[in-house]
Amino acid sequence: MDAKVETAANALTASEIAAAVRAGRLTCEAVAQACLDRIASREAAVQAFAHIDPAQVLATARACDRAGAHGPLAGVPFGVKDIIDTFDLPTEWGTPIHRGRRAGRDAACVALTRRAGGILMGKTVTTEFANLHPGKTRNPHDLARTPGGSSSGSAAAVADHMVPIALGTQTTGSTIRPASFCGVFGYRPTHGEHRMHGVMEASGSLDTLGILARAIEDIALYRDVLLGVPPEPVVAVARPPRIGFCRTHNWGQVEPATQALVEAAARRFAAAGAAVSDVRLPDDFALLDAAHRWISSFEFVRTFTWEIEHHWDEISDTLRQGRIADGLSCSLERYLEMQTVATSCRQRIEAVWDDHDMLLAPAAFGEAPLGRPAFAGAPVYMMWTVLHLPAIALPVFAGPAGMPIGLQLLARRHDDRRLFAGARWAWRQLT
Repeated sequence: MDAKVETAANALTASEIAAAVRAGRLTCEAVAQACLDRIASREAAVQAFAHIDPAQVLATARACDRAGAHGPLAGVPFGVKDIIDTFDLPTEWGTPIHRGRRAGRDAACVALTRRAGGILMGKTVTTEFANLHPGKTRNPHDLARTPGGSSSGSAAAVADHMVPIALGTQTTGSTIRPASFCGVFGYRPTHGEHRMHGVMEASGSLDTLGILARAIEDIALYRDVLLGVPPEPVVAVARPPRIGFCRTHNWGQVEPATQALVEAAARRFAAAGAAVSDVRLPDDFALLDAAHRWISSFEFVRTFTWEIEHHWDEISDTLRQGRIADGLSCSLERYLEMQTVATSCRQRIEAVWDDHDMLLAPAAFGEAPLGRPAFAGAPVYMMWTVLHLPAIALPVFAGPAGMPIGLQLLARRHDDRRLFAGARWAWRQLT
């Protein structure tokens, strides 16, 4: 990334932009132009966007200025992962099969964002069908490395100050992973809280929206916008939180440098007054990796029956030999068995919250690797996705190569506001 620290409007957070626009200190057009200038200077290298129409962006911004910008996201440019429908740009799902596809209407999440005053900057790159095969996006901190998938463009665009916030999705680790690799905040909400109408389904049992941002306050603000409720500020914790350090059964696959960073964070939390204790989940929670594999694959191949039947040759070998092969081989009996495993673990994880406000875990196995693998490394996020827990990645570490590494915090289902409060406390201890 450029060594020079950005000072233009594009470097502000969403909350700062909205406050400045409402107060008349900035115009929507000035903010949009600053973001467009940044994109013009960096997009050829980073390749975060699948579709962008600068004239349309400026026309929308000027219209907002004439009307008097208002709303919690007044004048805030946002990016949208290219599996989320918008009425004014193509939504191609990262595949040539749907090149030029137009939905003719906004997805619910996009409509809610525009109603709150947000200005769509463009569609961000996704992996093929938000799955295994990478798109064109590069990591803005090192163009030779992957940004992670599948919300690749959303994470890279936020990290490179092209937009302050962006929508992604998560079915496996598609928000938490790229947030960690690109050094931004990434939030996966409690499963089922946000409407997915107009969002490509990969696995309905697991899919959620995801938010990428450069501030916890922006995550909290955007979450409320997407819920269609009046935004509430992030509150201060009444006391240092009770934190359960959960290494999980995948701990041995986490790179040693990352293990050391997460363990050091736990010690710093304890020194700051948090009650930190180890949490060991029952051994059969290790089955959640298999549950994710078979649930997601079974549902995926049925969702995309038309594409598989009519466009097989346009699907990547990566996807055909991975998710699709699994889905075609998975019996209904195995699928139902894995759903039973998932349901049982969701019920039993509730006991953890009797003694803990948050869980602490790695956000990724380590730094973003060289090349373009979208889903490299140990699946340290998979079990949490199956458990339907809200999760946030904090950009707090740097690895041996100087690349970002995130820290993951999780909370009880529907306890997202407490997660934000605890995450801000944790962020302040580590930065």
